[in-house]
Amino acid sequence: MTDPVQRAWIDLAPGYAGYLALPPARRGPGILLMQEIFGVNEHIRAVADQYALDGFVVLAPDLFWREAPRVELGYEGADMTQARALMTAYTAEQAIADIGIAARVLRARAEVGASKIGTVGYCMGGRMAWFAAATAGVDAAVAYYGGGIHMNLQYAASVRCPMQFHYAGHDDHIPPQAVASVRQAMGPERAEVHVYADAHHGFNCWARGSYHAASAALAHGRALSFLAAKLF
Repeated sequence: MTDPVQRAWIDLAPGYAGYLALPPARRGPGILLMQEIFGVNEHIRAVADQYALDGFVVLAPDLFWREAPRVELGYEGADMTQARALMTAYTAEQAIADIGIAARVLRARAEVGASKIGTVGYCMGGRMAWFAAATAGVDAAVAYYGGGIHMNLQYAASVRCPMQFHYAGHDDHIPPQAVASVRQAMGPERAEVHVYADAHHGFNCWARGSYHAASAALAHGRALSFLAAKLF
């Protein structure tokens, strides 16, 4: 049977690439899929394919292209150490530049055409989705357990698109007061904030010990409803 998703790595700029997944219709609204600290690894590519099957043209930019192009890391030991080092070295200025390039490339794709684009990000990628909402002109943004958003609230006034946030009820990296500060900065008129009481950080990733299927399914359904309403 023919694979309904067409996928390829494409060049975004010299040395900078991204994983592109096209939906069965080969056209639709765009999604910038923002990686965790582990690179555009097998899990992120599978999430891209998942959103492609949902009808979106998905581009997952390789954000660590300067230090470790196409790096794929696991979730423990030396891989975790390398992932944290890559995240620490990756500056907000680099991120905003990379996101801007990826957004322009995605909007210019013939498969997107005149359709809208949004962004979805996980962990570090949640913070990237926040930057995209503030600086890249996306039409909707979804941030899953976005680490560091509460330390970058100076961008809140620049967010012009609706946002949806998903947080774990038990998160050693994002305390409840951080969630409260994001909620207050955005207000109910500009953002939905969902907290999953039984979940831990990384609950959407089925390759991690913190995976929580019930929370992941509920969050994905909410994200799809949100993105369908804002982008189609």
